[in-house]
Amino acid sequence: MIDNTLPADLRGVRDPADQLSIFCYDSAVASVKAKITLPQNLFSFLLEGEKTVHYAGTQVKINPQQFLLLSAGNCLMSEKIAAEGGRYRSILIFFDNVLLADFFNRHPQVLATTPGRIPETPFLLFEKDPFLFNFIASLGFMLASGQPISTHMGRIKLEELLLYLSEHYPGEIQKLQSVCQQVEADMLIRQAVTANMDNNITVEEFAFLCNTSLSTFKRRFAKIYGTSPYKWLLEKRMQKAAQMLTRGEYKASEIYYELGYENLSSFIQSFKQVHGITPRQYQSGKLNV
Repeated sequence: MIDNTLPADLRGVRDPADQLSIFCYDSAVASVKAKITLPQNLFSFLLEGEKTVHYAGTQVKINPQQFLLLSAGNCLMSEKIAAEGGRYRSILIFFDNVLLADFFNRHPQVLATTPGRIPETPFLLFEKDPFLFNFIASLGFMLASGQPISTHMGRIKLEELLLYLSEHYPGEIQKLQSVCQQVEADMLIRQAVTANMDNNITVEEFAFLCNTSLSTFKRRFAKIYGTSPYKWLLEKRMQKAAQMLTRGEYKASEIYYELGYENLSSFIQSFKQVHGITPRQYQSGKLNV
C-alpha cells in the first residue's frame, strides 16, 4: 500500500494498516515545508541533518542530539542536509493510539507521580542521553540486515522506550496520555454521530452522550469533520432523505420523523435549504426522468 501523505522516500515502505512500524529514512535530497499528514504518532530519531516541523500555532527544530515525538495530524516538515556531501538520516517509529492506550492500561504506575494537567501540544522534544543513543543504535543494528523488525520485537522496543521516558521525563507522560485521551474522545464522537445520525437527537444531546460540554463537543467535531455539527448533520440527513425519495417508496410525510424531525414543515424547510427545492419537487423530478 502506498502512503501519499508521507515524504517520497517513505512511500511504499510503511503499510498504513500496521499498528507499529520501524524503519530507516535516508535521503540525499533536502525538503522545504513539505505538506505531511501523519496517520499515526511518530518518534523521529534524527541521525544526520536538521529537521523543522511547523504546526498551526507553533514550530520545533531539532539536531542529531535530540529527537521528537509527533502526534498524528497535519504539519509542514523541512529536512535539511547540514554538511556538504552529507545526507539526511533518521530512524522512525510509527505507532497508533491503540498501542499507547494499552501501555497506560498495563502500566498505571507511570502516571502516579505526574503533576497537574499540562496543556496539550502536538509534539514532545527530548534530549538524547547515553541510554537513548544506545537504544537508537540497537534499532539501527536490527534494521541493518534489510529485514523489517517483527511486530513482536517492535512492540518490545516501543515499550522499552516508553518506560524509560516515563522514569526520566515523568512530566511528559501526562502529555502522552493527553494525546491518547483526545483521540479516544474523537473516536467516541465519530461513533456517536454515526450510530445516531438518523435519530431525533440534538447537538446538545450528542454532547451529553460524549460526556463533554456543548462548546467542547462543537470544537472537537469541527476539528474532526471540518464543519459544524449542525451543518454536517443537516447535510447527511438530507442526503439520506434524497436517497429515500429517489427510490419512490416513501413520501416526505412518511420519512421526516425517521430522519430526526418532529414535524413535516421543519423537514421541508431543511430539505429546501440543502437541495434548493421541496421534497415533492425533488421526488417528482427524479421519478419522471
